[in-house]
Amino acid sequence: MTDTPSGQATDAIRHADILIIGGGLSGAMLAVQLLRLPGKRQVLVIEPRAELGRGEAYSAVELGHTLNGNAARMSVDPDNADDLTQWLTEYIAAGGWPESDEQHVPISELFPPRGLFGVYVQQRLAEAQAVGARYGSTVEHVRAEVVDVQIDIDSVRLTLNDGQRLRGAYAVLATGMFAAARTPQTESSGLNAAALDPWDVTAMRQLDPQSTVLIIGSGLTMVDAVVSLEQAGHRGPIEVFSRHGLLPHVRRQPPAWADFLAEDHSIRTPRQLMRELRRHCLDAIAQGIDWQAPLDTVRAHIGRLWSQATDVQRRQFVRHVRPWWESHHHRSPPLSAELVARLHGEGRLRIHAASFKGLEPSLNGVSIRIRRRGEAQTCVVHGAALINSSGIEYDWRRVARPLPQQLLARGLVRPGPLALGIAAADDGAVLGADGQVASRLFAMGPPLRGMWWESTAVTDVASQAKSLAARLAG
Repeated sequence: MTDTPSGQATDAIRHADILIIGGGLSGAMLAVQLLRLPGKRQVLVIEPRAELGRGEAYSAVELGHTLNGNAARMSVDPDNADDLTQWLTEYIAAGGWPESDEQHVPISELFPPRGLFGVYVQQRLAEAQAVGARYGSTVEHVRAEVVDVQIDIDSVRLTLNDGQRLRGAYAVLATGMFAAARTPQTESSGLNAAALDPWDVTAMRQLDPQSTVLIIGSGLTMVDAVVSLEQAGHRGPIEVFSRHGLLPHVRRQPPAWADFLAEDHSIRTPRQLMRELRRHCLDAIAQGIDWQAPLDTVRAHIGRLWSQATDVQRRQFVRHVRPWWESHHHRSPPLSAELVARLHGEGRLRIHAASFKGLEPSLNGVSIRIRRRGEAQTCVVHGAALINSSGIEYDWRRVARPLPQQLLARGLVRPGPLALGIAAADDGAVLGADGQVASRLFAMGPPLRGMWWESTAVTDVASQAKSLAARLAG
């Protein structure tokens, strides 16, 4: 992989066929698909991290931070669902990841560390480069951050934070996820400045092991934070605050269930979906079958259901269904879930249904103001440290980074439905503030959350990468 480091500003403009903005999973998978297609093309991937293919999610270094899906669900090859399983089989046979024995399951049911998954993505990218070389195609990593985008009649121009300027026939927003814990906010409460990074085990080792730690949010980021605390040697109380007080369920491997949504297209609204899904789950339980079986069949239809729903129906889903959808569908890997359950059973970890209302002055440690669910009054809670585990920030208007702000200010993008990500056509071409479909600027992955609801999973990204690569190459 050619890696161009950041350098001094230059007046020269570099040219390429396709500019990929972001080099995490989304950007790397798009590069893979472009390299595999016949034809000669030059691709530049602009990513500030030292490595491609990792991004926010797969830069984790701790073995305890694992995927929340097993290997059979996490292939980056849309044409081979067993690709990760096959790669892991070879990797483990060669002596890699000896800790995999601790999970006592077939390789297809393993939950690999996220850092190891990053290695897998990088290897598939390297293999695609060898294929692309035969066609004369190249992918180059430009290590910098895109701070501005301008569109001409025949090209897209990018300005980077080191002064470099790039020009390409097409550009793709593959920016990935903006983790709330690591993303500056336009209207900041100061939470991130006062909070520990959920994945920073080294910083957590500086805490008094018996001290009280406060966590905002109870989803999968919270699970990661608890794993981090455990690996840092923390043994004190953990107080978790979230609006509904719901924990992610543990991910199991249920048997197959009939795809009832494929059989009945009359189900169109959130209310109809929840009623029918509840009926199937109760039916499964009555038969002694895991209720996760019928739930897992819904995943393939969420994009269709979401895209055909009205804004009123989408708001109903977000307001009334989303917390339960997140806790039931975005489930925790078994080892992490076991840790959370054990600490909860011991009384060390407590879950509170309460809303975070802001920070309070504190001479030592950290104090937060909360409002418990069902109560009108607020109260102050004190701890030695605070962790922001509130998940992903999808509203680009609230992300205080140069690129989203410039794209919005220039009117090159507009917020997606319910301000989730950005609006785009079915093929990923973004919609400007005037509603016009761009001919040279595209998006994929998490930025399309508002278009398809589920646009973050590995299989979603892999499928989008293949379709978009064909569109760009054609």
